[in-house]
Amino acid sequence: MGTASSLVSPGEVIEDGYGGEGGEACEIPVEVKPKARLLRSSFRRGPRVIGASFKSTGSVDLEYAAEYERLRKEYEIFRVSKNNEISSMQKKEAKLDEENKRLRAELQALQKTYQKILREKEGALEAKYQAMERAATFEHDRDKVKRQFKIFRETKEKEIQDLLRAKRDLEAKLQQFQAQGIQVYDPNDSDSDDNQTTVTAAGTQCDYWTGGVLGSEPSMGSMMQLQQTFRGPEFAHSLIDVEGPFANVSRDDWDAAVASLLQVSPHVPQALWSNTVRCYLIFTQETKAEVDVFIKKHSPVLRKMCEGLGHFYLNIFFPEESAASYALERKQEIERSSVCVLSVVEDGEEAFVRNPDGHPLVLYLRTGEDHNLTGPTRQLLERVNAADKAAKVKVVDHSGSVEDGADLIYAQLEKLIKQELLGLEAADIDSKDSGIEEGREEDSGDVLWDLHDEQEQIESYQQACSSTTSQLGFQKYIDRLNDMIAAPPPTPPLLVSGGPGSGKSLLLSKWIELQQKQSPNTLFLYHFVGRPLSTSSEPVLIIKRLTVKLLQHFWSISGLSMEPSKILEEFPRWLERLSARHQGNIIIIIDSIDQIQQAERHMKWLIDPLPVNVRVVVSVNVETCPQAWRLWPTLHLDPLIPREVRSAVNAECQSMDLKLTKDQEKKLERHCRSASTCNALYVKLLARIITGSCWSQEKSMEQCLQCQDTMSLYRLALKMMLNCLNTDRERHIMRELLCLVCASHNGVSESEVLDLFPELELPALSSMLYCLNRLCIVTLRCGLIRFQHLQAWEAVRSEFLSGRSSAATYRDKLISYFSQQLSQDCVTWRVADELPWLLQQQEDRTKLQLSLLNLFVSQNLYKRGHFSELLAYWQYVGKDKSSMASEYFDSLKHYEKSCENEDGMTKLANLYETLGRFLKDLGLPSQAVAPLQRSLEIRETALDPDHPSVARSLHQLAGVYVQWKKYGNAEQLYKQALEISENAYGAEHASVARELESLAMLYQKQNKYEQAEKLRKRSVKIRQKTARQKGHMYGFTLLRRRALQLEELTLGKDSADCAKTLNELGVLYYLQNNLDAAKIFLTRSLEMRQRVLGPDHPDCAQSLNNLAALHTERREYETAEDMYERALDIRKKALSPDHPSLAYTLKHLAMLYKRRGRLEKAVPLYELSLEIREKSFGPKHPSVATALVNLAVIYCQLKKHSDALPLYERALKVYEDSLGRSHPRVGETLKNLAVLSYEEGDFEKAAELYKRAMEIKEAEPSLVCGNAPSRHSSSGDTFIFVFNQ
Repeated sequence: MGTASSLVSPGEVIEDGYGGEGGEACEIPVEVKPKARLLRSSFRRGPRVIGASFKSTGSVDLEYAAEYERLRKEYEIFRVSKNNEISSMQKKEAKLDEENKRLRAELQALQKTYQKILREKEGALEAKYQAMERAATFEHDRDKVKRQFKIFRETKEKEIQDLLRAKRDLEAKLQQFQAQGIQVYDPNDSDSDDNQTTVTAAGTQCDYWTGGVLGSEPSMGSMMQLQQTFRGPEFAHSLIDVEGPFANVSRDDWDAAVASLLQVSPHVPQALWSNTVRCYLIFTQETKAEVDVFIKKHSPVLRKMCEGLGHFYLNIFFPEESAASYALERKQEIERSSVCVLSVVEDGEEAFVRNPDGHPLVLYLRTGEDHNLTGPTRQLLERVNAADKAAKVKVVDHSGSVEDGADLIYAQLEKLIKQELLGLEAADIDSKDSGIEEGREEDSGDVLWDLHDEQEQIESYQQACSSTTSQLGFQKYIDRLNDMIAAPPPTPPLLVSGGPGSGKSLLLSKWIELQQKQSPNTLFLYHFVGRPLSTSSEPVLIIKRLTVKLLQHFWSISGLSMEPSKILEEFPRWLERLSARHQGNIIIIIDSIDQIQQAERHMKWLIDPLPVNVRVVVSVNVETCPQAWRLWPTLHLDPLIPREVRSAVNAECQSMDLKLTKDQEKKLERHCRSASTCNALYVKLLARIITGSCWSQEKSMEQCLQCQDTMSLYRLALKMMLNCLNTDRERHIMRELLCLVCASHNGVSESEVLDLFPELELPALSSMLYCLNRLCIVTLRCGLIRFQHLQAWEAVRSEFLSGRSSAATYRDKLISYFSQQLSQDCVTWRVADELPWLLQQQEDRTKLQLSLLNLFVSQNLYKRGHFSELLAYWQYVGKDKSSMASEYFDSLKHYEKSCENEDGMTKLANLYETLGRFLKDLGLPSQAVAPLQRSLEIRETALDPDHPSVARSLHQLAGVYVQWKKYGNAEQLYKQALEISENAYGAEHASVARELESLAMLYQKQNKYEQAEKLRKRSVKIRQKTARQKGHMYGFTLLRRRALQLEELTLGKDSADCAKTLNELGVLYYLQNNLDAAKIFLTRSLEMRQRVLGPDHPDCAQSLNNLAALHTERREYETAEDMYERALDIRKKALSPDHPSLAYTLKHLAMLYKRRGRLEKAVPLYELSLEIREKSFGPKHPSVATALVNLAVIYCQLKKHSDALPLYERALKVYEDSLGRSHPRVGETLKNLAVLSYEEGDFEKAAELYKRAMEIKEAEPSLVCGNAPSRHSSSGDTFIFVFNQ
């Protein structure tokens, strides 16, 4: 046994190699048993210690090896176990992560559930409070009804006692007379109806019994309710009143109609061709200098003014050296021009003398120093003065410098454009454009219109109607369409199907035109859907426009929402409410509905059941028709037959003085046998190529016969058009022009094309557009160059935008052009329409956001009603409502720093107001208060606390408080706005009416119905008076101009047309309150018709009817009665027993009898009217119920209560089934039944009926606000049409 003393000396400190503390060395005996051969080198840790034995060293090394082996094994075991633990922990961690995710998802779901339950709880609490309010209101109403009925009963009992006393007194006097031997006259012994006593229904003296009582005229068939529907030349809707476009129209109704129209409809200037002020300049070398100065110096000013007002401005002139080569274009431009500046004698005859009604004329005369005119100039002036009956010629006589002459032309043109072309009032002539815009906005109230959308629809319809269909065999489709529309309700939507270019739009437009002639008292609304992604195919804008068009027949439009989702959601409800309150059928026609974006989603209301008096017609391409709609009744347009193809081509050739040979006709007939070559568009385009090509007729025919569909034919037309141009530069411009139109949002204007191509002269552009229009490729609509057909757009896209060229390239060009305008602070409606859309198509979110943050761009979009478009841009950028609002606030704060003068502060206030209205419409009233408050502060500081603009800010701020239901604050603000408006404009201004309407709606929400009714009546009176004052701009001047034109037509020989013109003249003067002149022309019309047509002709009955209406208004009842009876005799002989015109005369004659107290004579007429209505509409139509009420009223006045009761009950049943139990006509019928029950002595039933009638009356205003839907309607016709361009 050895020791380890040689390794460590006693007392030496040993260091722990594993990190433990050291200890003191001591001698420990150790026995080493070597088990293997030890190598000395294996255990050497350093230099060998001198004096140490090998044996002791080997034993220690062996001990270390064993220890090392043991530790190594333990380490391996420890490492493996720890690795296992680590992997186990990793698995547990992954499992815990999954569990954590699951728990987080459950937590989110629970949070959503909690929020939902919280909202439901809040909704339940709100419903509870509303129920409690309704209960309290019901208790209040019940007490009110009790008090009213108590007063009613006491009043009637007192009247009965008075009548009994009077009866006893009369009986006593009668006995005295008989005792004295005096004979008493008995009315029953007389045969004359004039001596009959007029019986007044009981209850008419009671203040609480307002509305349609038995004896009052308004209750005749709920006439009080019917009179709320405005009528006029365009607004007469009753099917029974078929009397021509203006016949038998009350002046009060006409005033009310114009007043209603002023509330919602923009004024579209009629003097402009396609929304463009086209100034046609005719000059010579002597006056060229003045014209050059005018074009360089003043034309940009006029253009900026016109574009600021939403119109285009264009100078049209043809240089003398090239005028001869543009003969057709010059003639077309003269016809289209809005104003002509003439400084040359030779063209004066063509420009004005031959067409004095065409356009105003500014005649610039350059005289010498002696101011003498040359002979030809003097003769021209004489001819112009002789032709100028409407004072359209403005003569500028100048002998000074060229600059002064140009200034005079500009001054005269500016005044003429503002006053005569744009229809601005005289007070606005010298005002700034911004002020004019403010006035226009104030006219329209809170409804935001887009004037350009409206004019686009008007021009689309006019262009569609200008096409001829006589050769296309559409009459059979028109007859079938009439039959389908006349089918008894309820009917699903009607489907008009056909291939592309089959003529669906043409058919429906011609059908409208025929219906307007056959049913002149029908109102037509239409909408043409354009190509995909254009504004006219935007579903929210379409539905909003149709809603507002419907609402122009309401007496209030306060319930209309601007939020896109609500517009789509509420349209069917508005449709139901109008159908219930409107005296007419509503026929909605949507042409090419497949071009509307997401049509099935946005037109879901088509699938729902429609009211009984609503019809819907939609047309689609056969290939793209949704499957769910294929079950509807369908009218399919078949391909044209060879005879129709030949007739259409020959008609086009005849218009161009050409004729096809027999061989060419046979080739054409053999070619046009397939469906793709026999549609209307293909045939029309083929005929245009043959007759208008620069190629020979044989070559054109040969090329056309190689085209098997419309697309290939359009490609041929494009190829032919390029070949006909003279230079490569012109061909390049044409390609670029068509590509720009294809890449744009809504097209490009002529002035924009001239800006984009400075080298292009207007005569060349005019010629190019003339040829492209003739080839059915492009057209001008609302001043913009657009494609005529969807297939033309597809052909241009496939022909010119494939390969290297792409739409993105041309969008970049347009972006550069409009961005340049934006950088120059020139924000027009075109910049706002095009630039954001183009940036969105280019997917440039950064620049799109920058363009939207240009406050004037957003303001332009919002004020024109493009609310949904503006929201869509922000959603595309990735901003929600709150972040969008903060972005606008920041931009406004930045813009405010640059505003120093009064004009800048006014614009800033307008921007703040627009932002506030925008946020209010978004449903963010808390964020809308700040900008509206700031707008109010700026206007009070920069302008004046009593300035009318301050009233506008107060009005908008009050609207926010109404949304918050802080009615006290809102009432105070409305009253302040009312006071300011009255002080600024007077008590009878449209702004005052607007504030009165808002206050009335506020009181209505607070159940203060009496105060609301007073304010509403005052507002209606103001609207009527302002309608008369503004009539020169909106309607009455058109009537006077039309009257002057018609007077010139009546100077010829006697004829049926001349008599018709005289009749129309009489009605026009009648509408202008000139009854004496109206009587003269109506009498002349009657006399001429009797001479030309014979005394028993139906047209004579029309003149008699109109004269009778005039005499009735002048209270000449005997003459009116005689004329009505003569008209009735004529119509009984000439017309069928159930003809609407016969019913019309019966109705008015019966009303006249009733007014004169001849009730017995009125009874058979009302019975016959009832019979006609039952045959025309069926026994369950609301119109029949109206006739039943009319007859029941007469029976009640004759004390035939037993005969009246079943009529009332039947009318009530029809009204409830067709219009709903809460309809106002149901309430009025219940009132009449209550009076009848009281007269019969059944007081309990009378109280019950009266209570229900009052409940309906008090709930009636909520129909206008949009809180309670109604169901169906009554009689007449109103049409809504939506068309494809």
